[in-house]
Amino acid sequence: MDKSNQMFIGEYKYIIDSKKRLAIPAKFRAGLGGKAVVTKGLDNSLFLYSKKEWQVLAEKLSSLPLSQSDARGFTRLMLAGAMEVSIDKAGRILIPDYLKEYAGLNKETVVIGLFNRIEIWSQEHWNEYQQKTEKEVGDMAERLKELGV
Repeated sequence: MDKSNQMFIGEYKYIIDSKKRLAIPAKFRAGLGGKAVVTKGLDNSLFLYSKKEWQVLAEKLSSLPLSQSDARGFTRLMLAGAMEVSIDKAGRILIPDYLKEYAGLNKETVVIGLFNRIEIWSQEHWNEYQQKTEKEVGDMAERLKELGV
């Protein structure tokens, strides 16, 4: 598979080690290459992008109208919160403290693949999010149907 067309799927549980490193699933590493970008995500998670996908997203964000406060706020969250990270020989990344704090990451962590990005969650936040979402899945399906999904 061409690295540029890597698809990230699945859910994996990991532990952040004492040196603040998090292992990235082996299945995801090829699609990321040696460097990636981690940033503040939504719902108390972090988003991890390949450099190529990050470039696409950053260009879209930078083209949003400065006159709209929602666009400014979202762009600031994503771009100012971003950090380039290297993937070491053992497949780990070092997560900066400010991002660990933002996502409430301690030791137990969930890494999930969502097609073109990876999300990093604390186990606690992920469990809470899943419980809430599973209760609302019927309503979500109805709303998505209106969007043609």
